[in-house]
Amino acid sequence: MDGFKRRSEMKKTSILQSALDLFMRYGIKKVSVAEIAKAATVSQVTIYNYFESKDQLVDEVISYYIDLMWNEYEEIVKSDMDFTDKIKQFIFNKRTSANSIHEEVYHYIMQEFTSGKNSYIEEFYTKKALPELIKLFEQAKEEGKIDPTISNEAILVYIQMFREYLQQKDVYEHVLPLTEDLTKLFFYGIVGGRNK
Repeated sequence: MDGFKRRSEMKKTSILQSALDLFMRYGIKKVSVAEIAKAATVSQVTIYNYFESKDQLVDEVISYYIDLMWNEYEEIVKSDMDFTDKIKQFIFNKRTSANSIHEEVYHYIMQEFTSGKNSYIEEFYTKKALPELIKLFEQAKEEGKIDPTISNEAILVYIQMFREYLQQKDVYEHVLPLTEDLTKLFFYGIVGGRNK
């Protein structure tokens, strides 16, 4: 990558990160393009050179956020930690905790995920997250943390039921404060994690 392209990518990343920080603090609607430009130390014109509209910027910020979170999770998944420590890292990750995400951003992500269209989030879930979850559960079986007689098919059905329920608007609109508890239930069941 030549110097111009590198500077251009750095500027775009700065805009995305500045917008993300503001959205997480104040929500999407309350943040103006002018405020994002000021935080990123660029002009509004520069933002519109990279993004056609605030809507497109929001879409790209959400994709950027998903990628950031995925990079963190991938580091954990690919580390040599045992399954229990990996799950603790997932559950108690402060950057992805319910307290660190603005409710409006959370709702935007869930609306995208439930829209039924070929969204970035849906593609991400299918092509990246799900295969890595299966690998994680395979590790847990090898370590004796999950009953090895449970088939991957059953695990996939379990994940799908969990996912489909959380995709219902009347559910996801109220579930954000319960994120940590639901993550524990997802990985440990009702009694599985009590002594860990």
